[in-house]
Amino acid sequence: MDTSRLLFLVFVVITPSECSEPADPKCEDLDPETYSVPEGEAFYFVPGELDRNISDERVTWYKNEIENITTDEDKSVHYHRGALFFLNLVTEDSGSYTAREIEPSGECYNHHLKLDVLKASPTTNTELLYGQIKNSGLNKRVPCPRPVRRMCEHLGGSFSWKKGSVPLKGRHKADLRIENSNKDDMGIYTCICTWTHNNKEYSSSASRWLKNEGLSVDRKVQIISPTNKEQFAEEGVGIKLNCSVFCGTNVKVRCDARWKINGPTKYDQTTETVVLNATQSTFSTAILTIDKVSAMDFKTEFECVGSGGYTAASTTLTLKRRASIIPLVIGGVCVLFFCVFAAVLVKCFAIDLALIFRPYFPLSRYNKDGRVYDAYVVYQTQSMDKVTEDKLCQFVTNTLPAVLEEKCGYRLFIHGRDDIPGEDRLELVEDRMKQSRRLMVILTPGSGAESETTDEHPASVQNSVIGEFDWQVGLHHALLQREMSVILVQLGDTGPHGYKHLPAGLQHLIHKSAPIRWPQGSRGAASSNSRFWKRVRYLMPATPARKYPQSAII
Repeated sequence: MDTSRLLFLVFVVITPSECSEPADPKCEDLDPETYSVPEGEAFYFVPGELDRNISDERVTWYKNEIENITTDEDKSVHYHRGALFFLNLVTEDSGSYTAREIEPSGECYNHHLKLDVLKASPTTNTELLYGQIKNSGLNKRVPCPRPVRRMCEHLGGSFSWKKGSVPLKGRHKADLRIENSNKDDMGIYTCICTWTHNNKEYSSSASRWLKNEGLSVDRKVQIISPTNKEQFAEEGVGIKLNCSVFCGTNVKVRCDARWKINGPTKYDQTTETVVLNATQSTFSTAILTIDKVSAMDFKTEFECVGSGGYTAASTTLTLKRRASIIPLVIGGVCVLFFCVFAAVLVKCFAIDLALIFRPYFPLSRYNKDGRVYDAYVVYQTQSMDKVTEDKLCQFVTNTLPAVLEEKCGYRLFIHGRDDIPGEDRLELVEDRMKQSRRLMVILTPGSGAESETTDEHPASVQNSVIGEFDWQVGLHHALLQREMSVILVQLGDTGPHGYKHLPAGLQHLIHKSAPIRWPQGSRGAASSNSRFWKRVRYLMPATPARKYPQSAII
């Protein structure tokens, strides 16, 4: 092959590659923008990164990256200087749109729009709403959604508003203001922009949903818990510390509770903010958990800190060892034992204590009833055997006066000893009874063998020694007139018939208070400090009649 033919082949191979047109440059895809618009309105769109005054030669719009969009402004869908116009939206306009921008430097950018045309209205389809407005203040602000607002500003349109389907008169600003709102003001608000293109008027709208979350009132932060500066705890036992604060009503900005501890933190802390549904009160609670309380925890200060939107508060809490319950139990047992012991002591020695403290009570120290005898002694004088009669005579004439009169200072009236010879018996008994404070009845065993009664021959009251005048007058004063108390003393046994032979009034007294039994022959029976005489002295007046002057006896 000669040289000329070789040069021709090289020219043929090289020439097409050098003379062919360069390939389309690769374009950078920018973030897409998505809008849902209602059917029948107009829509104007300019990509945010695109210059609105760009020439049509540098921008080309496509639908679904295939179909070219025209620049003829008489068409319903066209573009002009980078802006895409939809003059009468229909559902067929839904789809993806791309604006390819080529810079003079050769750089290429794809601007994407995804458009969804819906037949429904904003009140029936939430996809047409541009978000909710939740405002807890009294004064509300509803801004016009950004696409319609920007469209109106670019095209020189005018604003109007409607709530639901009702137009709002006199509202022609981009922001709708609602003063002193209430629940009736809640609902869907639509911002409408009316603009002109090629001497024709079009409208575009966008809607928002206004919701009320209630009035928000920030108050001075109050510490609800802890209320005390100290809290009891036991070493080695877990405990939870509660820090609760109140911030106000329906607080949305800030309401926080927390535990602040000086030193290394080795505790678990959880925080929760709650708004009560009923009162809308806002509380925040922080719970500090100590698994096992140590000796160091009793030296640590735990600070409960509450923070609100404008104020803060704090209080300090320390742990205190819980006192052992053992000393309390021991103290309680001791008190119980002392009470039982005191009750037993009073029960067993009530008479002794009364006799000891009787002189120290002012009310019992002086008795001004004017009576001159402490006791009128009555006893059975008939129908007794010899042994019983001797015992009765010895007790009444010797033992009784020796103790009560000589040792205790009492004055007794004993019939047969103190009566005046020749004085009328009936008048004597009546007078001495009125001058006596007590009626001392000496009871003897039955009525003796001679006086025992049978079913065939019952003893009559006239023949019974118990029916004597002394007994009758004494029981009358004691039971009916209640002028004197009765002291019953029993000598010996009661006999086979008990107290059945006694009058009914005397049996009634015996039933109320058992007679004091004279322990004849017992050791110390004659001592004034014996059990028998203490009981008798206890029933006797506190102040002996002998302390009255002798002239008082008439």
